[in-house]
Amino acid sequence: MVKFGLIGYPLKHSYSGRFFSEKFKKEHIDAVYLNFEIPEITQFPQILKSNPELKGLNVTIPYKEQVISYLDDISDDAKKIGAVNVIKIERTEQNVKLVGYNSDVIGFQNSISPLINTSIHHKALILGTGGAAKASNKGLRNLGLETKYVSRTPKEGMFTYQDLDEKLMREYTVIVNCTPLGTFPDIDEAPEIPYQYLTAKHLLYDLVYNPAETKYLKLGKEKGAAVKNGEEMLRLQALAAWEIWNRK
Repeated sequence: MVKFGLIGYPLKHSYSGRFFSEKFKKEHIDAVYLNFEIPEITQFPQILKSNPELKGLNVTIPYKEQVISYLDDISDDAKKIGAVNVIKIERTEQNVKLVGYNSDVIGFQNSISPLINTSIHHKALILGTGGAAKASNKGLRNLGLETKYVSRTPKEGMFTYQDLDEKLMREYTVIVNCTPLGTFPDIDEAPEIPYQYLTAKHLLYDLVYNPAETKYLKLGKEKGAAVKNGEEMLRLQALAAWEIWNRK
């Protein structure tokens, strides 16, 4: 039986396993999808060694950047973004070749684009600086928006949360949460942005999808902002991953 799977830590509330298990059952595909919850990326080679039937892997927090050093090749998009969330495993009798891709860009871009109003949405804040944030940055720029990362600590070319005053919040009308804040069971957490400055012109997108309405989205909705969670993005990037794994 062919295997696919997910590496990351933690994985208790992962969407991918449920999505692919349902897909395999519905489409009568003889395959299984497994979660490989590893506390250290150094355990990655052992997963490959112990599972010779593996044909492809998804990669999630916190390994989208760390896994790159273990790969034989990565796509141009993944190279530009600096993060990988899909690995295609090509096996021959002689060796195993690992190729990294990034389907987060496709999933995020196609999910948020219907909500972008070009008359009011020109600049976006990206909360977080990890692999998912880099993919979101690429997707937003593809859609023609100017972007700025927001970091917890001062970094060159980025805002900190303390920098976000009324003027900046009025200027940046798209805000994307790429941190895990608010994920179940920590549903009372939310990024520390000044919610009092949000308006009906704002669009808040949350990569978190469990719960469906995070505190971040709830606070935005209360101010009249358009809101959307990351479930559709996860579904779209998963479908893109499936195409990557199975194309010749």
